[in-house]
Amino acid sequence: MKIVIVGGTGLIGSKVSEKLRILGHQVVVAAPSTGINALTGEGLAEAMEGAEVVVDLSNSTSPEEETAINFFRTAGKNLAAAEMTAGVKHHIVLSIVGTDRALYIGYLRAKKEQEDIIKASGIPYTIIRATQFHEHMTTLIAVQSDEQAIHISNVDYQPIAAEDVAALVTRLALEEPKNTTVEIAGPDRAPMNEFVSHYLSVKGGEKPLKVNNDNKYMFFEIPKSLLVPQGDFYPGAIRFCDWVNQ
Repeated sequence: MKIVIVGGTGLIGSKVSEKLRILGHQVVVAAPSTGINALTGEGLAEAMEGAEVVVDLSNSTSPEEETAINFFRTAGKNLAAAEMTAGVKHHIVLSIVGTDRALYIGYLRAKKEQEDIIKASGIPYTIIRATQFHEHMTTLIAVQSDEQAIHISNVDYQPIAAEDVAALVTRLALEEPKNTTVEIAGPDRAPMNEFVSHYLSVKGGEKPLKVNNDNKYMFFEIPKSLLVPQGDFYPGAIRFCDWVNQ
């Protein structure tokens, strides 16, 4: 089966591409570096010819609101048009748990628009919303640190390893379209500060951890349970403690 991976050179895309190739599928990696650009439309028509499945793992160059909305709106419309012409049978979008519960955040509003474009396109689809990746831990610590300490909230947290994300995206890409939104998350749920504390205990850190109940993630005030699934979800297999110790 021919499968197009949009954003196929990224953290998740490269893993998904490899997994699908191992399973014997014809994989087209769609990225500006391969001459296929969802934002400009370059190479899309050729890439989609004969494709049955498209997996959209693309991302904007910046989480800033205007940049993100322009990217996901334009790329989403370009992809939908090319897929309709080619007769693609299944479109998968990787999105974020909590997207529709914090639309005051520009990046989440952009991701919601990406979801809505494919819902309205008439193409059979599966939207996969993932929790935060284990691999984002260093960014979280860096953003929420000042000269004196690492300031981390006790909001609910349930991160997932990139390897598990890739495995679940691969699995769902090969199943029938759900025509709905599903969620994926790691096997462990706890306050965010507990994950950071464990990470620092293993990896070390020069600053102390200070816990607060500000319900803050990165630069934003958020609902306490924004970052975790609200109901049923597909669980990853890799526990956070095992990932840290790798």
